[in-house]
Amino acid sequence: MDTINSNIKFIRKQKRLTQQKFAELIGIKRSSLGAYEEGRAKPGYDTILTISRIYGISIDKLITTDLSNIADQYVFGQGKPIDYVPDEEISGKRIRILPIVVEKDKKKEERTKITVVPEKAHATYLRGYSDPDFIAQMDSINIPFLDTAGGTFRAFQIEGDSMLPVQPKSYIVGEYVDDWNNIKNNQTYIVVSQKDGVVYKRIKNHIKKDQTLELHSDNKVYNPFPVKIKDVLEVWKAKVMISQSLPDAPIGDKGSNEAVTLSDIYSMVKVLQDDVTNLKKKVK
Repeated sequence: MDTINSNIKFIRKQKRLTQQKFAELIGIKRSSLGAYEEGRAKPGYDTILTISRIYGISIDKLITTDLSNIADQYVFGQGKPIDYVPDEEISGKRIRILPIVVEKDKKKEERTKITVVPEKAHATYLRGYSDPDFIAQMDSINIPFLDTAGGTFRAFQIEGDSMLPVQPKSYIVGEYVDDWNNIKNNQTYIVVSQKDGVVYKRIKNHIKKDQTLELHSDNKVYNPFPVKIKDVLEVWKAKVMISQSLPDAPIGDKGSNEAVTLSDIYSMVKVLQDDVTNLKKKVK
């Protein structure tokens, strides 16, 4: 992909704009913007000039410099450095476009459905998470026992074994978090970010300290790692787990499926006590 193509996508995401909004802003069709961002076509001079004028970035820099590699410099004219995320954006005061799927129930009342994001769709979700057309094409479900009133929910299939005992391929249903300052330490969330994709982790909130979230796995084989707030696209608070794998058989006798009861434990202790008593008699 050419530098100009990746820079166009980078600028749009830094400004938290949907493809439709960004395309309207620079005067092109959304389909054309999609082709630019995917490297299937190159933007014309007029488009590059428009972006240059709107964001105060020289044409030379747009064409030759990877903007994502100069996080320590001012990229958007007199704007803030790209490592900096304004507090109003972190706290949700700036309206974020959150596409949802709505259906009418038997009483003809509108009900928000839960969009399902399977593992195989993680990569495409990073490109279309804020696109209403993309979200509308995905499968969506209702969960009768989950109170969805007043919130927005999405179901993400998780990868790998980093959150054992939660099994790989399980689905985590999360509630959208619009104020990232409210992320609570040591609780679990789905974090969608530009660099790490869709991950399910336990979080330590370091936003006020250094604008990062520290992500921890429950499986201690995996080390914690930080994610910069500037790279975060969405955060979802884990509410429900749906697993395709049932738990292993309870602990019992070898080859048995019966659980150990208090009576079993008492019997085992009694046998041990008797063995100790007999051993003492022999020693004497």
